[in-house]
Amino acid sequence: MNFWQEMKNKGEPIICLAPMADVTDSVFRHIVAKYSKEVSRGTLDTYVTYTEFVSADGLCLAPEKGRKRLLKDLEYSEIERPIVAQFFTSNPDHMHKAAKLATELGFNGVDINMGCPDKSIEKQGAGSALIKNPSLARQLIRAAKLGIKKASKKGQTLEIPVSVKTRLGYNKDELETWLPELLAENPAAIIIHARTRKEMSKVPAKWDRIKRAVEIRDELPRTVFELPRSQRTALGNEKTLIIGNGDVEDVDDAIKKCKESGADGAMIGRGIFGQPWLLSNSYKWFNREDAEVMRKKLEILVEHTKLFEEKLGGIKNFSVMKKHFKAYLKNPQLKDLRLKLMETKNAKEVETMILEFLS
Repeated sequence: MNFWQEMKNKGEPIICLAPMADVTDSVFRHIVAKYSKEVSRGTLDTYVTYTEFVSADGLCLAPEKGRKRLLKDLEYSEIERPIVAQFFTSNPDHMHKAAKLATELGFNGVDINMGCPDKSIEKQGAGSALIKNPSLARQLIRAAKLGIKKASKKGQTLEIPVSVKTRLGYNKDELETWLPELLAENPAAIIIHARTRKEMSKVPAKWDRIKRAVEIRDELPRTVFELPRSQRTALGNEKTLIIGNGDVEDVDDAIKKCKESGADGAMIGRGIFGQPWLLSNSYKWFNREDAEVMRKKLEILVEHTKLFEEKLGGIKNFSVMKKHFKAYLKNPQLKDLRLKLMETKNAKEVETMILEFLS
């Protein structure tokens, strides 16, 4: 049984941390895991972590320096488990190799990005462009499964599951035709951003369509055994889980949306900005606006900044942290501090400024 099914069997909605470029890097994921798992020791044992999306083409074709940079995106800490490596490509051979690598690196799962609207990724035929090419999308799922199968056999380990993250459609809602194409390959889970590529995030997420996705999944006959035997895996006997994504504010909202739609889980994206404690069982404590909570938030910000410089300094520009500063310091009382922090150049300056503020 793969980890998706193990979580499903616990009877609670599965909560996923969305993959977001220059947000859910290894440092932020560690901070999220620390304050959602290690510190709270709470009830969220159905919480899944995703890496930022990583180019499978780059892993296969980039020179050594570039490949090392990409491998940095695949670093993780044990408290993040179960952790899924997300890749994008339009090349089945590269997906095969990336999935094999993820297995060798000890990831709990592999996810294929079929929803990113970034134009540079779409030009490669990857991301949301795959919605317009169902045949290639299916080839990529098969390639990932075969890469995992090969690595698992070599390392004598269990095969890890393959999932897909996508959207309702490209220029229009194509759920009725697009989803069955993916389900035919029997991925372990399909995460559906409840908007089309054209809509980006400009309209409210359509969770009624997540409900319809569940219905489509339940109405379709099982097709996995129609595949050639060489393309089947030990994971082929489980029902594909449907995970909804879009406008999920917090855990309570995720549970509510899952209950209303019948989804097996929900993925939280932008809601996690500035709130690494959001997936803990005590996140409501942080909603208070008193001095104790403000101090704790600022201390976590300092910890986050120092860890970023320690782990990613010289690899990622320090300015990446500034989007986190904005998110941590939403309180109007912290406006002046926020403006000052936007001028900082390193973790030491941030720590000094915040300690002065707190004193």
